[in-house]
Amino acid sequence: MTDESLILTIRPHTGASGDMLLAGLATLNMDAAGLAPDTPQADEWLAGLCRKIMPDLAGTVVIRHRAVNHVAGWHAVVNLPHEHEHRNLADILGIIDASDMAEAPKGWAKAAFEVLAAAEAAVHGVDIEQVHFHEAGALDSVLDVCLVCELFALLSPSTCVCGPLPMADGEINCAHGLIPAPAPAVLRLLADLPVRPFEGSIDAGELVTPTAAALLRALPLEFGPWPAMRIRRTAIIYGQKYFHGAANGLIFALGA
Repeated sequence: MTDESLILTIRPHTGASGDMLLAGLATLNMDAAGLAPDTPQADEWLAGLCRKIMPDLAGTVVIRHRAVNHVAGWHAVVNLPHEHEHRNLADILGIIDASDMAEAPKGWAKAAFEVLAAAEAAVHGVDIEQVHFHEAGALDSVLDVCLVCELFALLSPSTCVCGPLPMADGEINCAHGLIPAPAPAVLRLLADLPVRPFEGSIDAGELVTPTAAALLRALPLEFGPWPAMRIRRTAIIYGQKYFHGAANGLIFALGA
């Protein structure tokens, strides 16, 4: 899909994660291709993109209906075997280089993991080569990053504008134990990016994941208010968490 005037905006109502970005971009691409999400045809189309990353990943992610507070939307369902492997940056870059992804999304995916590795290295006081990813090195995160980059390239917007990222206090239970939100690596990745207070619970914890923060730094986008455009397609996307009184989601809108 190519159109020099295409404008994409991503409005992070309650935060952002890799699977939420994946679901939004996949839904817009499916709509543009005349495919209805949550159908066998759409599942096979997405499986074909997964094969380009790693053949074994075909069929491991689908887009499904989800309603929150009686408002219909979409979310990504990822079904991968549990792993104990902790990959380093070279491992992940090797996976990306070996894929059949196009050059532009390959570059964005590598850049996302490079900025994430740099943030983790700074947090832990080690060289970037010594960083071993835990959650972000799992195959689901590799799949999220690579698919998001591939889907962004397929959509090919001339302009992409993301809204300010919501922040909250609270705690995160991760491989390093219980840590305050935002996570230290996310704090580094948020440097110079616009943030705002979360309108829901003040102690909601992690709202922007390291994977999402790295992607938002690596992709060719800018931050700001809604752009002026005629809206063609929209998608309401939900994440996995539940916040009392607030739908955990993103709004995607594509126009010209």
